Amino acid sequence: MKVVFHEAFYPVYAADPAAAAGRMEAIMEVLTPAAEVVEPDPAGKAQIAAVHTAAHIEWVKSEGVYEVAALAAGGAILTAETGLKEPCFAAIRPPGHHASSDSAWGFCYFNNMAVALTHLKKKGKIDTAYVLDIDLHYGDGTVEILGAKDWATVYNVAAAGRSTIMKRIRIEMETCRADVIGVSAGFDNHEKDWGGTLTTDDYRKIGRMVKTATLHCGGGCFALLEGGYNHRVLGQNALALMEGMQGGY
Repeated sequence: MKVVFHEAFYPVYAADPAAAAGRMEAIMEVLTPAAEVVEPDPAGKAQIAAVHTAAHIEWVKSEGVYEVAALAAGGAILTAETGLKEPCFAAIRPPGHHASSDSAWGFCYFNNMAVALTHLKKKGKIDTAYVLDIDLHYGDGTVEILGAKDWATVYNVAAAGRSTIMKRIRIEMETCRADVIGVSAGFDNHEKDWGGTLTTDDYRKIGRMVKTATLHCGGGCFALLEGGYNHRVLGQNALALMEGMQGGY
């Protein structure tokens, strides 16, 4: 499986857990031996402006994070394009699912998922898209941007308890029909992270459910890194999701 990553994601860019030193190192230390690493280019101004207002873009620039945020959005685009052919994972930051069209919070700046899927749609590469957000926190930004689109479906796993979460994902994937499934891959619901709920093998099972859904609807799949803050388990959880999306056990 290809992993989209750039060394510019290593440096600390803000005082928040998503930018903490060692986070990306913990992921890439595990993923690099198992994958082909591909470097992205930054998203273009028009690609970002397709989902964000001019005022919001100016605010991101004022925060001094435009370059790394645009690179993350470009990584999401490359990951989504690759996902149409084969499963692909984006080890990118800043994350994006709390970024709305004209505001952002929760360590996010640009909505990487919305930028990527809107790009695919505008280029005529997809007719429909499905977003499975497995982060501990509700992806309000993705819902605000894509929720009202007739070509996109956004599902946030808002449930208490491991069995309920897994059941709801299974039902969603069994009924999903879309040209591409994008996973907002937050790993902060892990039993040793903030959520204290899912196991590492659960992420592997989620990946398999996504892969099976793509086989049923003849589409592709990809995943974008969102949350996940325990560096000791983050890489293994990302690897498990990747293995599942490849159909592995």
